[in-house]
Amino acid sequence: MQQKTYTVEEAKRALEKYCAYQDRCHKEIEQKLRDYNMIAQAQEVIIPHLIEHNFLNEERFAKSFARGKFRIKKWGKQRIVRELKFRDISEYLIKVALKEISEDDYINTFNELAQKRFESIKESNIFKKKKKLMDYLLYRGWESNLVYQKVNELVK
Repeated sequence: MQQKTYTVEEAKRALEKYCAYQDRCHKEIEQKLRDYNMIAQAQEVIIPHLIEHNFLNEERFAKSFARGKFRIKKWGKQRIVRELKFRDISEYLIKVALKEISEDDYINTFNELAQKRFESIKESNIFKKKKKLMDYLLYRGWESNLVYQKVNELVK
């Protein structure tokens, strides 16, 4: 099957729609351009165009990513940081993004998530129950000190 080829203008329009639908990071745009088989010179025209017209904004992306993953997926800060680093977001922007999450919301969400998960684990062996709860919370990126404290509080 023949792959569709794009002119620079077509690629610009397609990427404008792609960015307008949801905030994107530079890495996602570069991948899309590779998918479109765009040469480096075309990329050097398209990326600045997207930034200039505010379709591509790493700070906005980092902030909405942190808010969304925290509110919807209930991720802890460590998982959010790891995922942002994976997307080549700068340390500075990661710090800015984490400020989007209030400390009160963070602790309340953590407590609710831990309680809900604790109640759903059907395990009679308390050590296995502790491990399952810990693994679940750590995988979601919650800080280990919070996790150990909460697990020891819940599992007696």
